[in-house]
Amino acid sequence: MSHGAGLVRTTCSSGSALGPGAGAAQPSASPLEGLLDPSYPRTHAALLKVAQMVTLLIAFICVRSSPWTNYSAYSYFEVVTICDLIMILAFYLVHLFRFYRVLTCISWPLSELLHYLIGTLLLLIASIVAASKSYNQSGLVAGAIFGFMATFLCMASVWLSYKISCVTQSTDTAV
Repeated sequence: MSHGAGLVRTTCSSGSALGPGAGAAQPSASPLEGLLDPSYPRTHAALLKVAQMVTLLIAFICVRSSPWTNYSAYSYFEVVTICDLIMILAFYLVHLFRFYRVLTCISWPLSELLHYLIGTLLLLIASIVAASKSYNQSGLVAGAIFGFMATFLCMASVWLSYKISCVTQSTDTAV
């Protein structure tokens, strides 16, 4: 008795206020107009990315400028925050300069989803470790708190950008 194969459908919202094809360059437009998306910095996705980058930078600075009690825990926290910040900046620039139109060999929504899933998990682990090893030192506690805030913002970005629904696909055949 088979209930059918499971099918997972995902949809991605680009965060752009304009519809598809709305940003296409007009024949009389300048060549640079097609390169930069002037409406992207005002979208919710872009503002969320900026908030993530700011909180990650603050978390990094707080931990970097504090005296450490556990080298391995805080060096891991620093590596995770900086790598996450660089990747978020890269995706921000991809959307801002519309590199997704030029580099079509990469599935940008899938790569961004994978980055957010893996990066958020690593950031959550790093924040938990940093919080448990802080020993009431204010800079380390602040770094861990900003790490948790960045984790929440990354989870919110995944939640708002990607709709994942599981649908059961029927495989029943007439007997």
